[in-house]
Amino acid sequence: MENNSPAAAPAGDTGPGMLGGAASGVASAAAASARNAGIQRADGTPVRVLVVDDEPSLAELLASVLRYEGWNVRTAGTGADAARTAREFRPDAVVLDIMLPDLSGIEVMRRLRGEIPQVCVLFLTARDAVEDRVAGITAGGDDYVTKPFSLEEVLARLRGLLRRANLTRAHTEGSLAVGDLTMDEDAREVRRDGELIDLTATEFELLRFLMRNPRRVLSKAQILDRVWNYDFGGQAHVVELYISYLRKKIDAGRVPLIHTVRGVGYVLKPAG
Repeated sequence: MENNSPAAAPAGDTGPGMLGGAASGVASAAAASARNAGIQRADGTPVRVLVVDDEPSLAELLASVLRYEGWNVRTAGTGADAARTAREFRPDAVVLDIMLPDLSGIEVMRRLRGEIPQVCVLFLTARDAVEDRVAGITAGGDDYVTKPFSLEEVLARLRGLLRRANLTRAHTEGSLAVGDLTMDEDAREVRRDGELIDLTATEFELLRFLMRNPRRVLSKAQILDRVWNYDFGGQAHVVELYISYLRKKIDAGRVPLIHTVRGVGYVLKPAG
């Protein structure tokens, strides 16, 4: 694996000093966890997170921070171990290194989603090129962080994913409808003309934002802020990517509901 120094350590540190930086990161993240305590699954049980990295020290460091959050955490060091653990553990979210010794993180994600379709996936990557940073997103991952990263950042990204997946206590009741497209926000079900449509957590939240603003043109910046809760490093093309995913699932073979307003953004409006 490339550049697998512990996340909380400053770039270039080696030896015992690196572990000292990690300890400081744990303390800082623990304080952040205390300020954000109380995040649980909708049924009141602890959130379940699987951390997958072939460096045991890094995996345990992340696990200890997530346990401060009150979450139930397990670790795995290989793709095969991750698949076995996930079958029994049924995680709500996975922190997944994209470079593993036996399988790629993308292949692991595909196997996990085959058994747990709604699991949230946060990729860890050591690569800096734009095309590599978005590789996991293109394959269907929900988010990523690039090494070296802060522990607080990992926590913030995971909280955002879990909220978007409606796995915490706070959720919105009711249903939405635009033309023949309907959304049951409690059941997290989407149907077009009565046909059930399977969406990932991020796709669901993006569609919900569009459906709550029918006939209103939404800019990429507005979508990034609402759906991803941050700027996403200026990567507005991620919005284009997820809009294309939705179109394939919502509009394929039907009168389109999702429309592009060139130079402005996107709008969801009923056919006709």
